[in-house]
Amino acid sequence: MSRFIKHIRLLGIALLFSASGFSQSIKGIVKDSTGKPVPYATINLRNIAAGSIVTYTITDTRGSYILLLPANVPVSGLAVEVRCIGYKNQQKNITDFQAPVDFTLTASVNQLQAVVIKSSRPVLRTNGDTLSYKVSDFSSAQDRVIGDVIKKLPGITVAADGRISYNNKPISNLYIGGDNLLDDKYNIATGTIPNGVVDQVQVIQNHQPVKVLQNKVMSDDVALNLSIKKGAKLQMVGQESIGAGLPGNYDADMNAMMFKDKYKAINYLKGNNTGNDLQEDLVSHNYADYMQRIDNDVPATVLSLGSVNDPALSRNRYLFNKAGILNLNNLVNFKKNVQMKINAYYLHDTQRQDYSQQTTIFLPGDTVRYSETQRNRFSPDVLHAQFTLNVNQDKYYLNNVLLLDNSRSVNYSALNANGGMVNQVFRDNALSFSNEFNLIRSLKSNNIIQAYCYISHSTEPESRAIEPNFNNAIFNNGIPYARLAQNVNVPAWYTNNYISFKIPSNFITQSFRTGFSLQSQNLTSNLNAVQNDDTVKPQSDSSVNHLNWTRKKLYAEAAYDLPGDILKVNLTLPISLQQINYSDSLYSLSKSLTRLYINPQLRVKYKTGQENYLNFLYSYRNETGTIEDMYQGYILKDYRTLYANNAGLTERQNQQAAIGFNYRKALTLFFGSLNVVYNHVASNNIASEVITNSLRQRVVLPYSNSTDSWTMNATVSKYSFSLKTTFSGGLQWQSNKSVQIQNNTLLPFNTVSKSINTGADTKVNELVNFSYKAILTQTHSHSATEASAYHISQLLQQASVNYNPVTVLQFRLSGEHYFTRQQGNPDLKYFFADASAKFRVEKWKIDLELSAANFLNVKTYNTLYLSANTLTASSYTLPGRIILLKVQFHI
Repeated sequence: MSRFIKHIRLLGIALLFSASGFSQSIKGIVKDSTGKPVPYATINLRNIAAGSIVTYTITDTRGSYILLLPANVPVSGLAVEVRCIGYKNQQKNITDFQAPVDFTLTASVNQLQAVVIKSSRPVLRTNGDTLSYKVSDFSSAQDRVIGDVIKKLPGITVAADGRISYNNKPISNLYIGGDNLLDDKYNIATGTIPNGVVDQVQVIQNHQPVKVLQNKVMSDDVALNLSIKKGAKLQMVGQESIGAGLPGNYDADMNAMMFKDKYKAINYLKGNNTGNDLQEDLVSHNYADYMQRIDNDVPATVLSLGSVNDPALSRNRYLFNKAGILNLNNLVNFKKNVQMKINAYYLHDTQRQDYSQQTTIFLPGDTVRYSETQRNRFSPDVLHAQFTLNVNQDKYYLNNVLLLDNSRSVNYSALNANGGMVNQVFRDNALSFSNEFNLIRSLKSNNIIQAYCYISHSTEPESRAIEPNFNNAIFNNGIPYARLAQNVNVPAWYTNNYISFKIPSNFITQSFRTGFSLQSQNLTSNLNAVQNDDTVKPQSDSSVNHLNWTRKKLYAEAAYDLPGDILKVNLTLPISLQQINYSDSLYSLSKSLTRLYINPQLRVKYKTGQENYLNFLYSYRNETGTIEDMYQGYILKDYRTLYANNAGLTERQNQQAAIGFNYRKALTLFFGSLNVVYNHVASNNIASEVITNSLRQRVVLPYSNSTDSWTMNATVSKYSFSLKTTFSGGLQWQSNKSVQIQNNTLLPFNTVSKSINTGADTKVNELVNFSYKAILTQTHSHSATEASAYHISQLLQQASVNYNPVTVLQFRLSGEHYFTRQQGNPDLKYFFADASAKFRVEKWKIDLELSAANFLNVKTYNTLYLSANTLTASSYTLPGRIILLKVQFHI
């Protein structure tokens, strides 16, 4: 702890020295003659003698402003000038930098002449912490939905799964007309809302959605808001399409949207067998943050058909599917900021996957190899319902969320493993519900009280049968048998409750919280060999589990927030008393662990300029294992992975430190970021594996273990006005050091990955636009016990060109090139190409589109994966060429 305090002191000293870049500041408030604040007034700091502007800013919604004086500017002969439409200009000379410079503006009686400014140059508009992109400045005729435009915006990147980041920071939410319709499942919006109905894409920095906590609790979140055009708010919006093609393909999409101030909705029905994965709409981008906030470890799915790596391709390139989804999202705003919301969907899919895989594990003095070929069929049925009541007022906040989820699937696999044929059937039925209640109220004393309650229950019966006569030498004493059946279920209850009291002031907000949580879980499993006469025989005495687990926690927390304009600081000091009990009478196991933990966290955000800032983070977390680390009976997780545990409860100490710099110059549309993250995890246990050509057996052993990782990345994005092009680029370097025990040998590994990416999106003229992106990735893995190292290089290039000879006709041609090189193996090269032509019939408000996906008819894809000392060569069957004729109707 003394070292931690020393780090805080050093950070404070560093911030004091860094403040020399802006030696002094001028503060003030601008009001009108009635005493009301004047927001968005322009504040100029002028050099009186030269008549030039030294720096400038604008007032916030409270009429306040801060001018930062650059260090190299003389402090004499300066004046503050305020300008605002509808008011007379005022100017005051600066004589004392410590005194506030306030203004009281008088209304101007002069009538402004109408001025029309015509410019084709994109302009970013800044208003406090909000940055606005005009959609029409960056869109083109080929853009169908708003997600197509967001990908082009300077400073914004969109990952392959749809995750949006602003200046390399993932967004916390995407609002539609200021309303939170979808939470973090915003792929629904970006892939459905027509770009023509959106006026602006607004980036909100330091976003605090709870009005009671605004300007009181630090937030460095970034959110996006889609500002809807006035005309689109008055009517229903929709795009209905239906398509059919070869070989036997179909694609249908019917949606209806409403974006009124009091009612918002995105409802749609979709179905296709063209490889468009409808589950991508349902990705919860901030799920990990949500689980950390509620402090619960939901048991993961234990069983599987086998470890299959998805190819590094666009999912529509390799997915065989027959999918349909009904998705309903409706929000109603009542008076006094009361809001009700319902989000529900049902998805059914049937997916097919054909692949072969050769795995090589390099061990000291030995090399283990195994091959497998699988024909898999997955049939998921997913049902989700969420009911939300939200009241968000200046003095009162209430949020209650009820979640109901049911996910069923029946999956089949025909497997050839090392020359032996087996069949697998895996059934999974996950059912859960949860309710989260959060109440925050501001008292007459301006202090804030909060009450929070979360409760959940989940269960997931799993069963997998492997037949016939699978590895009878291991699982049935060499006697032929019908099938091997593995069953697992981990029902779980959890609740977390606390009360909090916050004391805001002009300088700092103090927060105090106390509460308790309780987790109860029960893991049951059995592995049975079903004989040829249908009698059931346990595989062994050590293949059954009946493990009971409870975790009780009492905690208290003190937090201190400095929500300043230049310097924002959050220091959190939580302390918890935790007791874990676990027992299994089958193994005479009955143990408990009681620990007192302190998990401090420090976050700092310091503005180094009007648009630039530094970020710093340090956190220390004590973590314990879960019920899945404690079962002592063997579980066959997949057909060749047998797991058990033979150690005490895992305890980890996780330290993370991060520093970053974000640069922005909105006037020139230039963005950049640089981030460094270090993570050290120390553990009291280590996994040990025994690997053969037919089976991997793993146990957990009581030996100390640690991992260290470094991540450094840099991004840059710039719009060129002369070339009408958004250029982007990025670098990332990552190093991970870990230790494994394999076949009784301690193996330290160092895996280093490097990647560089570059891209350009250009609007050549009103008829033609072009885009290009390239990503080069190199992965290097080395073990200190061996002189050999393993290296893979991969290059992905993507390009597209769009041509509009006339308003009603569009052509598009796009391609992807994949290149993989690994020493000792032939180079792998693949090229995919797509083309489409669209014709609009304005009179009928319909589009006719003919498309050809993968028209070069690539039907096989091979790739390599490297992880530590494991090299995997995989081959996938692809759907091949798809020709589709689609008709789209516009509402």
